[in-house]
Amino acid sequence: MTREARTYSPESANSFIRDAFSAQILGDFDARERLARHMNEERIEKRDVGTAQFAGLVVPQFLTDLAAPFARAGRPVADRARQHVLPAQGMTLSISKVTTGSAVAVQTEGDAVQETNMDDTKLDLSVVTIAGQQNVSRQALERGTGIDALVMADLASAYHTLLDSNVVAELFSSAGQAVTYTDASPSVEELYPKILDAVQKVQTTFYAGPNAIIMHPRRLAFILAATDTTGRPLAVPSPNGPTNAIATGAGSVQYGNSGYSIAGLPVITDANVATNKGTGTNQDTIYVGNLQELHLWESANAPFMLRFEQPKSAELEVKVVVYGYAAYTANRYPNAWAQINGTGLVTPTF
Repeated sequence: MTREARTYSPESANSFIRDAFSAQILGDFDARERLARHMNEERIEKRDVGTAQFAGLVVPQFLTDLAAPFARAGRPVADRARQHVLPAQGMTLSISKVTTGSAVAVQTEGDAVQETNMDDTKLDLSVVTIAGQQNVSRQALERGTGIDALVMADLASAYHTLLDSNVVAELFSSAGQAVTYTDASPSVEELYPKILDAVQKVQTTFYAGPNAIIMHPRRLAFILAATDTTGRPLAVPSPNGPTNAIATGAGSVQYGNSGYSIAGLPVITDANVATNKGTGTNQDTIYVGNLQELHLWESANAPFMLRFEQPKSAELEVKVVVYGYAAYTANRYPNAWAQINGTGLVTPTF
């Protein structure tokens, strides 16, 4: 039994970007046929890929996976948010939020039953456009090797990082519970109760438990570097560590899903967490909350769409545009999230 090779793959002689340009700008029939075959392959593979028009092509995954673009923070938080497909039309999403709930009371026989009318308000979310462009020379496009991977991977990385940064900023804007950690000489022993304070604030106002802690990698490193008075680490890479452990982990620290937990909550590290907060512009923020109440809507053919604008003929350049639509909110239940800020979260020293 054999399996037919995909139209665009690392081993294929076909160039996705060159074909997309040739089909849209030059009217190349063979390029159109290869793109149509690729879109059909994606449709079979993913079952739902959106439009097959050349302005919204699904980019082959290997183009965004195998190249080495400029290093960026990526989307650790956005990938763990509650995912939704963005509606096909409109630039605003509206969500109903109940502001006054029903009420019940003990009824005395013969008296009227308690009646409280529900009331709500509308939460409007703006659909944002995230876009980037790159001018590619005709020589590179037509005669270069691996240009597809480099251009697409770099644009994709920039797209994902900005989206994630916006989602983290939404947490900073909307988290309904606040904990302040003020400390001229920050220590993990004094930070730990603040994390538990954030946990209880979520539980006593959202009436459900948090399921994640989000922090900058430098803050987790600060926690892992702490030792007790005898020099033993307060965070250890084993669930069966010493009784004085504040954090535990299954092994080496990973970016994103770090592998460590504090108070039983997994720690997500994200370099998009701002480190310029506070009066000294040197503080980071710790978020404790429920990822089910961090909502992210993305286009059905996310992460991005590809479009070739008319080439700059005088310079023999082609403008490659990548864009996508998204909406996000942590304001459906703001109290599902608490944020910890203060002078105790200044740039750590090691």
